[in-house]
Amino acid sequence: MDISRRKLVAAAGLGAVAAPFGPLPAQASSGRGRGQPGRVVTGAQAQADAGWPTLKGHRVGVISNPTGVLEDLTHIVDRMHADGVDVAAVFGPEHGFRGTAQAGGSEGSAKDPRTGITVHDAYGANDKGFAELFAASKVDTVVFDIQDVGVRFYTYIWTMYQAMRGAAQVGGIRFVVLDRPNPIGRAARGPLLDMTYSSGVGLRSILMQHGMTVGELATMFDAEYLPREKEAKRLAELEVVRVRGWKGELFDETGLQWVMPSPNMPTPTTALVYPGTGLFEATNMSEGRGTTRPFELVGAPWVDHRWAERLNSHGLPGVLFREAYFMPTISKNAEKVNGGVQVHVTDPSRINAPELAVHMFCDARDLHEDFDTRVIAWDKYPWEWLDKLTGTARMREQLTSGASAQQIVAAWADDEKAWQKRRRPHLLYPAGRR
Repeated sequence: MDISRRKLVAAAGLGAVAAPFGPLPAQASSGRGRGQPGRVVTGAQAQADAGWPTLKGHRVGVISNPTGVLEDLTHIVDRMHADGVDVAAVFGPEHGFRGTAQAGGSEGSAKDPRTGITVHDAYGANDKGFAELFAASKVDTVVFDIQDVGVRFYTYIWTMYQAMRGAAQVGGIRFVVLDRPNPIGRAARGPLLDMTYSSGVGLRSILMQHGMTVGELATMFDAEYLPREKEAKRLAELEVVRVRGWKGELFDETGLQWVMPSPNMPTPTTALVYPGTGLFEATNMSEGRGTTRPFELVGAPWVDHRWAERLNSHGLPGVLFREAYFMPTISKNAEKVNGGVQVHVTDPSRINAPELAVHMFCDARDLHEDFDTRVIAWDKYPWEWLDKLTGTARMREQLTSGASAQQIVAAWADDEKAWQKRRRPHLLYPAGRR
């Protein structure tokens, strides 16, 4: 999501993402029963294998994107339609339902040419917007199936939250989450959101790298947050169709196929570094949009070889930094040569992305005396955007006052401990090794 996402900060409304309907297999029943012992089976696949028992006999609305696929990569809406589920409407969030729009864009509303189902443009919809869409579509069940990446400022969880609020306001609507693994595992890292900085990239107080699945977050939202909303309503019914066989592994260990959740999240490795390098959206430095390695390449025209050298001197676990030069085709510093680094993940099980990003910020600050004027005081991207992404002013204040990376990371310790305790009652799967 581009820095244009900041429009979501001003309006507490969220968009989600888009979903291309994959081609139907030769027979609609192909791919069923393919789950193997020891393999991870998504909630969507479990439902499809069983013949959609949770959905049959209901008027269903689906919030999904390109990631809502089965093992054979058929999209769930195609399979539901072929299997006789009454899909009355589809709600396409940010990037458009088929995934053709860039960050901050959508595809509008139209009928799907394959199924004839109306696809509603839900990008930017807040709770009232979703309530209106659900009421107009006369659905009694809303299904959410989007592959999240496990970071508070990746907005699909807030799309889900707004949709849950909307369903509660309409009343009588079942909310079903077809759960998927958290691709970056169970690690809980970074600061808790201070509600002073609530925005479209973080509506409620959860940890920056939360280590939960969307199904687990849904149970927390329904139990802890919906009752405290102005409307003081919980969902009429929440059902999480659980993942089978997931014990907190990283995505590459699940045996599942990666489908891009958004245009700049091309691989599971991107997701691993995103909880850290995503913070560079708050600066005038390129986070690699417009390259083939978004969020792995970070730099600016004024960065030189010293940054990589300094970063490698710390011996941070699980990563190496390569001096890199790149020319983005879009977004910040487009068509300019940027000096910087590529973050190479050497051990996915050891990477601490928020920590490595703090080192990146601190070393860039220490190497450039004019760092404040180059990055912090740049008019187009006010430095306060970092407060929205981290959910607190603390990192910005420490960074500008000269605190070390170790001091900044240590300031999160109490938040991380508190979060692990708070999330425990809502976990549906083993806590995992990370």
